[in-house]
Amino acid sequence: MYLLSTQRVVRDTQNTGTTASSASTEKAENADQMAVASFILGLPGLLIFNLVLGPLALTLGTLALVRQTRRRGRALLGIALGLADLAVLATTVLAGHGTIWQLGA
Repeated sequence: MYLLSTQRVVRDTQNTGTTASSASTEKAENADQMAVASFILGLPGLLIFNLVLGPLALTLGTLALVRQTRRRGRALLGIALGLADLAVLATTVLAGHGTIWQLGA
């Protein structure tokens, strides 16, 4: 049972004892999934869609750390990969004047 009111959750946990523990478990699982998603999005971001995948990896990794994930290392790797994605994008734009592939030279 998912309740929006904090006061009702406290009252329900006093009666049953299961609502708060299941809510904290669900929150931890969501944070773990964010950490994994951050890492997974950061990897292909080094090669393609740097502008989109880099900030997504940064955001998800930071949210996972804020929500106290159990996969802290994976969240930190996702943040590092997100920063690397943006560094690759900046280097590519500066070195190639915005063109990555030159077709039909």
